[in-house]
Amino acid sequence: MTTFILLAIVLTIAAVAVVAVPLLRRNANVPTPATVAAFCASGFLVFGAAAMYFTLSDWWSRSRNESSTPQSMVSSLARRLEKNPNDLDGWLMLGRSYSVLEQYPLAVRAYERADQLANGKNVEALVGMAEGLALQDENQLSGRAGQLIEKALALDPNSGRAVFYGAVAAMRRNELPLARERFNKLLSFNPKGDVRQIIERQIADIDARLGGAPAASAAPGGSGGGPAATGEQAGGPAGAAPSVRVKVTLSAKLSSSVPSSAPLFVLVRDPRQAGPPLAVKRLTSSFPQTVELTTSDSMLPNHTFAAGQLVEVVARVSRSGNPIGSSGDPFGLAAHRVGEGGVVDIVIDHVTP
Repeated sequence: MTTFILLAIVLTIAAVAVVAVPLLRRNANVPTPATVAAFCASGFLVFGAAAMYFTLSDWWSRSRNESSTPQSMVSSLARRLEKNPNDLDGWLMLGRSYSVLEQYPLAVRAYERADQLANGKNVEALVGMAEGLALQDENQLSGRAGQLIEKALALDPNSGRAVFYGAVAAMRRNELPLARERFNKLLSFNPKGDVRQIIERQIADIDARLGGAPAASAAPGGSGGGPAATGEQAGGPAGAAPSVRVKVTLSAKLSSSVPSSAPLFVLVRDPRQAGPPLAVKRLTSSFPQTVELTTSDSMLPNHTFAAGQLVEVVARVSRSGNPIGSSGDPFGLAAHRVGEGGVVDIVIDHVTP
């Protein structure tokens, strides 16, 4: 753009010279130079060309739009932090921003800088690093990401995100009593609706693997946790809260490879933000089936969707039975704006690499 502007200036000067020089030249035929005409012509060329460019070109609007994109704002924040490298809140914001843009290596670096400034005492930095590592490679939950989560839990045992990832990490390490303890901790946060049933089902599965009886509270007030458990626990009148209705089908090419015993997780997540889903239900793997998710299906307090929000809806068959996906899990997904478009149709036709 700089080269273009310089070239435009040079060409404008040349045009002014072509017009103005003859008007200012004195000769036998023109004894008096046309000074006023020369200045008027020069001004018309300079200001007229500028006015036409800004009127007919979209460069100005494109420049303003580009400067307001998430990428440009994040770049601006990164440049500001280069001049003020000790801004802890700034590095945390940069880490969150990179996570939203799914630039997880950069998010980890930003959180690492925040962790250094906080001397390893900032829970958000620790969980952010762990989350970024795990979203790049889920095996990190058994390695460095898991270690960071343990450190975060030591600082704040009531961090919902840390407890959630800590429970999953313990499951991956096969530390079942610890995983059970942490899933129980999640229950103390009073999750609503089907989320409670998912957590209790995890506890029941752990009890079965430990050789004990399944948890007696697997379905408070009833039997279950199957497909019929939709949204009665929401605690409000039908239709009062925003909801997402999903119809899930299985593609013919995967029909023979999906075990009927594996649970189906249907979840709503924010495509711009990493972390636990905004809502989730655990169902049996029968197809086709329709399910409704509401704000009562959120996993963590104050972490759910709202009417008009653009979300991503995912249906995934979990071969391991865990709420976090793993390699080989069949899945399907679709974008959706909450409250618009009726039922979301999802075909499970992909396999997690």
